[in-house]
Amino acid sequence: MSAQGETTPTTAEAAVPVRRVKVRRPVTAYWHAVAAIAWKDVRAEIRSRELINSMLLFTLMTVMIFSLALELDSNARQTTVTGVLWVTIVFAGLLGLSRSLASEKDKGSLDGLLLAPIARSALFFGKMIGNLLFVLVIALVLMVLLTVLFNITLLRPLLLLLVVLGSIGFTTIGTLLSSMSVHARSRETLLPILLMPVVLPIVISAVRGSTAVLNEMPSQDWLPWVQLLFMADVIYIAASYALFDYVVEE
Repeated sequence: MSAQGETTPTTAEAAVPVRRVKVRRPVTAYWHAVAAIAWKDVRAEIRSRELINSMLLFTLMTVMIFSLALELDSNARQTTVTGVLWVTIVFAGLLGLSRSLASEKDKGSLDGLLLAPIARSALFFGKMIGNLLFVLVIALVLMVLLTVLFNITLLRPLLLLLVVLGSIGFTTIGTLLSSMSVHARSRETLLPILLMPVVLPIVISAVRGSTAVLNEMPSQDWLPWVQLLFMADVIYIAASYALFDYVVEE
């Protein structure tokens, strides 16, 4: 006899096993946040085209100036084309890096991003990937322009590898330092002062490696620079991952 008000399960009901419903959680929630932040920056730039237009205009004017200055000396073009390539990438990239988090602060959305329930490092990698995409677009356009105006073929697989590795290191440390200077009054002036000494190993390795590739030197002349770029990228990414949480605080 069971107590009044209670029900006793039948034999058929007791024989049916209880099925647990598993709630599927996203495995890569961290990288979903990174992709969302990067896509937000890319979509905003596609709508406004303010930053990419200024970077393209700066790139075009720089290449035209160097092309006219070295018009009469073909040997000078051959020896200085990699320097022109990387100087233009660095200074055009500074235009994008200076607006990386500054635009968020000016619009008042930086506090919202910092208070969002995501890891701070996800914000860093999202911004860094967005900056990297802009720099790579500028670098590709620049290589085409230099190929046409300097009559030197720059679209080579090894040179593209060097451009990608150099751009990763440049945008990684640039994004970290731009977040450090975002609260400063003269942030546009402060960022190049902070960035240039730190990014110098990237620029030197990229220029030396690119020169060796363009001159078709043996692998022992350009491979150490590729390895150095790779190690610098790993160090900068690890350091930025560890320091961004403290640097972004006001």
